[in-house]
Amino acid sequence: MSDMSEAPRLEPGAPPEAGVERNMRMLADIPVRMSVEVGSTQLRLADIMALGEGSVVQLDRQADELLDIMVNGTLVARGEVVTVNGRYGIRVSEVAATDARFPGIERRV
Repeated sequence: MSDMSEAPRLEPGAPPEAGVERNMRMLADIPVRMSVEVGSTQLRLADIMALGEGSVVQLDRQADELLDIMVNGTLVARGEVVTVNGRYGIRVSEVAATDARFPGIERRV
């Protein structure tokens, strides 16, 4: 498809939304990695090497704060931990503003 002869095209007279909808359906099947960040800290290597069973590492987040929900390393939302059928889950409490989610993406109008 290097010459774009097989690239999908909009039918003449089709509303622009039809192309956006088709692109969104195509993108919807792309797998992404979702993770939840509880908190973080910075330690010296010597401190990490001294960790043992029962060691406690204090993180930079309060216990009652919402957790960051990341998709491919980008913040998309915040939420709280829940359990679902004996497994951990996350309940989305707030969705991140577009500026926070995609700071490096140039917007074209």
